[in-house]
Amino acid sequence: MIRNAIVVGGGVGGLACATALARRGVTVTLYERAPEIREVGAGLQVSPNGLAVLRALGLEEALLHRGAVTARAVVLFDYKAGAQVARLDLTLLRDQRYLFVHRHDLVSVLAQAAREAGVVLELGQEVASIRPGDVPELTLASGEEMRAELIVCADGIHSVGRPVIAAGSEARFTGQVAWRATVPAQQAVPEAQVAMGPGRHVVSYPLRDGRLMNLVAVQERDAWAEEGWTHEDDPAALQAAFADFGGPVAGLLQQVEQVSLWGLFRHPVADCWMRGNVALLGDAAHPTLPFLAQGANLALEDAWVLAECVAAGTAETRYQEVRQRRATRVIDAASGNAWKYHLREGPVRQLAHLALSLGSRLAPGLMMRQFDWIYGHDVTAQ
Repeated sequence: MIRNAIVVGGGVGGLACATALARRGVTVTLYERAPEIREVGAGLQVSPNGLAVLRALGLEEALLHRGAVTARAVVLFDYKAGAQVARLDLTLLRDQRYLFVHRHDLVSVLAQAAREAGVVLELGQEVASIRPGDVPELTLASGEEMRAELIVCADGIHSVGRPVIAAGSEARFTGQVAWRATVPAQQAVPEAQVAMGPGRHVVSYPLRDGRLMNLVAVQERDAWAEEGWTHEDDPAALQAAFADFGGPVAGLLQQVEQVSLWGLFRHPVADCWMRGNVALLGDAAHPTLPFLAQGANLALEDAWVLAECVAAGTAETRYQEVRQRRATRVIDAASGNAWKYHLREGPVRQLAHLALSLGSRLAPGLMMRQFDWIYGHDVTAQ
């Protein structure tokens, strides 16, 4: 049984893993380079597979108290005038629940749970290097060295641990960029709305009891953009890129006063997830494109499975075996999903939209279940 562990990274996956380990009797210290648990990013969708982990950690109600919105539908619109193409009623899936959550609220709830479980949160501490071994070590930017029986790298796409235990992770620009913003709203309807245009789409959904709207706008283009969430852009650039979009999304875009822009890159899934008692988790092991909203949910799944394997003494042999194939399949599905929203004008687009419209009206249950292998997966029940 591992008695002590270090978790690197204070995001969703790192905090969930630290909490799950501590509740299983492991002494955990978490290092986060940011000086405080602060508002990073904007909204995210917690699908039933991720919510299963949060529910097992006893955190579902805390999220609802902080304004998480229970989603009722996903609605697809044509970009020109905002005409509805299809409506997918999430309430038909009575055994599944989807939440729209502000990332800061989720991280805050997880941080509180970690503290209550006895996790020591060391903020403002950047990890400079990691060395695997029987008792792995890490060195902080300050030069101080730390050791633990297990080190978990949950520090994102630029993980300090991944190059040490896995083969190179050369990223490929997908030819797509994304803007992210939030704007005020007045009790917006609890649904995700997708405005679909040629080479572009905009996803919007409510946060914080409907007081905010989260916007993610994706555009295909040749110009490269840097990867990451914190690169500010001019709202006018976003508005110009979607100037021909009508319907409700047009008004939302005009409200944007602050926006971030990042390039979407495809990364290979790590070939090795754990070596020398150093484990990779979340984006450190398998960055994903946002087209199925599974980044945070996969990280939550990783966190639970790794903690279970640690408790069972099987982390070295079972963690990657359980997680790698599923993560790869989800990521491949996400990578192939964007084109459905980006069809060019012409008969193919017309036929595709007709099929969506008929399917949502004549066989809604079938359409809702097409990704049940993702959303219906419950790692806490295995």
